[in-house]
Amino acid sequence: MFVRKALAAGPFLGLAVLLATGSPVAAAGSVAEGHLLARQWCSACHIADAAQASGSADVPPFTEIAAAETLTADNLAAFLANPHPVMPDMALTRDEIADLVAYIRSLRSE
Repeated sequence: MFVRKALAAGPFLGLAVLLATGSPVAAAGSVAEGHLLARQWCSACHIADAAQASGSADVPPFTEIAAAETLTADNLAAFLANPHPVMPDMALTRDEIADLVAYIRSLRSE
């Protein structure tokens, strides 16, 4: 219930809540495959890579998501397995989720 209210409050708050909650362990994925999936599924709204010039003003670019201090592979995998209502129903497989997680985490500057 709390997560639904947070999601209704806005995409940034909803993402923060989902990233802060526990989730199943994500398997190691392919950064290259995740990049392809991000360009296919996510680039209509998110700025998914450096080659993309623009995205929706209402959603964070992948680099911002990757930089979130609370981001863990498990939290991100759980979020992708149960995306918030404004995201398309991508019906991603576990491997595809692992690939997207690997790609997004690869954008993290350490």
